[in-house]
Amino acid sequence: MRYTVHLETDVRAPLAQHLLDHYALTAKATPTGVEINGNLPPQLAHFTASGAQFWVQFEITVPRSYSVEAKTGVGDIETEDIGGVATLMTQGGSIRAGRIGVGFAGKSVSDRLVARLETEGGHIQVQDVAGDLKAFTAGGHINAGNIAGDASLHSGGGHIRAAQIGGRADLQTDGGNITVGQAGNLVSVRTGGGQIDFGEVRGSVRAQTGGGGIRIMYVSGPMEVESSAGSICLTRVAGTVRAATAGGTITAWINPDAPTSGGTVQLPGLSQLTSGNGDIIVFLPRNLAADIDAQVESGGERRIEADPALALQVQNHGNGPVRALGALNGGGPPLKLRTTGGKIRLQFLDSEIALRETLIQEQKERLMDHLNAVQLTQTGFVKPPSWNPPEVVAEPQDRGDWIDRWLSSLESTFLGSIHEDPDELQKHLVSAPTPVYPDIARRAGVQGIVRLQVRATKDGRIEVDKILSGSPTLADAAIAAVKKWRVRPFSTAGRPVDVISTVTFNFQLH
Repeated sequence: MRYTVHLETDVRAPLAQHLLDHYALTAKATPTGVEINGNLPPQLAHFTASGAQFWVQFEITVPRSYSVEAKTGVGDIETEDIGGVATLMTQGGSIRAGRIGVGFAGKSVSDRLVARLETEGGHIQVQDVAGDLKAFTAGGHINAGNIAGDASLHSGGGHIRAAQIGGRADLQTDGGNITVGQAGNLVSVRTGGGQIDFGEVRGSVRAQTGGGGIRIMYVSGPMEVESSAGSICLTRVAGTVRAATAGGTITAWINPDAPTSGGTVQLPGLSQLTSGNGDIIVFLPRNLAADIDAQVESGGERRIEADPALALQVQNHGNGPVRALGALNGGGPPLKLRTTGGKIRLQFLDSEIALRETLIQEQKERLMDHLNAVQLTQTGFVKPPSWNPPEVVAEPQDRGDWIDRWLSSLESTFLGSIHEDPDELQKHLVSAPTPVYPDIARRAGVQGIVRLQVRATKDGRIEVDKILSGSPTLADAAIAAVKKWRVRPFSTAGRPVDVISTVTFNFQLH
């Protein structure tokens, strides 16, 4: 095994030489391998406390089959491929790793923990993992390639993205987006306010977001999804589904996998879609055997629209609740639809084939863009497009001017940007073209509010950090428009700064 250690300080000699001479470095063989430790002696710590800067960089070469355990107080950790188990921990830096768990002969060590990556503040980026992966960051992003085993990925506020997860998945972030290309088992995800995007899940899904939308291409097993405000789009529902949102639209294509006796298909059990004030749009196969129970709490009979061939029996109470019931193809497991103030639309799958295919293709491209942006290569590391510090909640705007300037100075110094009120952002706009209503959303009857977190850059551009809430299709249109916006740059203490704010769009069909 080979190693080099590079030491650097900004103080002058003879203190510099004294610091470098007394840096404690030990390297020794142990019964399990090799151990290297580097520390600044305690009696010299007061020099750095007085303002002296001290940098240490380790470069270590190990045999291909070795396991690696690396721990550092503040710095970054970067590795190429590791053949054995990897434990990488830093209290303040970022972690960037190649493939983990593939030995010299290419043998997989799946079905066991092979990677544990932890940081108290930085980002985590890793290529393929041949077994289980546990990753934690207090505030950064987590970007992973193909994980053969289980995945436990937790962030205090950053985005979480994984190309493929072979085992069970437990993904949690307090505010970022969650994106998964493929999963082969139970997937449990939760975000405090970001967007959730799935490709294909060959198992069951539990997904919850505090404010963003949920978009899932295909799930073979049971599905439970919930959003506090965003819209939900499910382009293929093969198992039971329970979806709920407080105010967004729910669009679902019901399409079970295999036909039952008589050529009919049915969901395995009770399914229910519930929205507070949003619409519910459901596409059904003509051979579905189900008991339909659709109800709108207020608005009268016109609040439910259904293909006449469904032969639903409508129970109307004036402008009050309206309910539609029907037993399709002799009846089957119940499909319940509930909305308080929206509309319910029921159509057959073959009435909008092109629309569904367009949405699926759009989701594939969306996933590919998200995952390819963070996918690592064999020869280096690719920096993700949204490599920004986690959002810090802005202080109230009713404080004195001097406190506002002080807070802005702190944000600018430590985050490289400041937060600004949406109204103030509007005052700085030079050009702001409005979004074009997407044709597929118009045809599907999708409408509602879209909220974006944006960043006004020092050169007058607008970048979108994340989707806070809204239908993914509408959000894409809003993002396309915002990227064309231009602003007068912001400054604080005479220096140009980036500004983080929010913009809101209200898409309504007339």
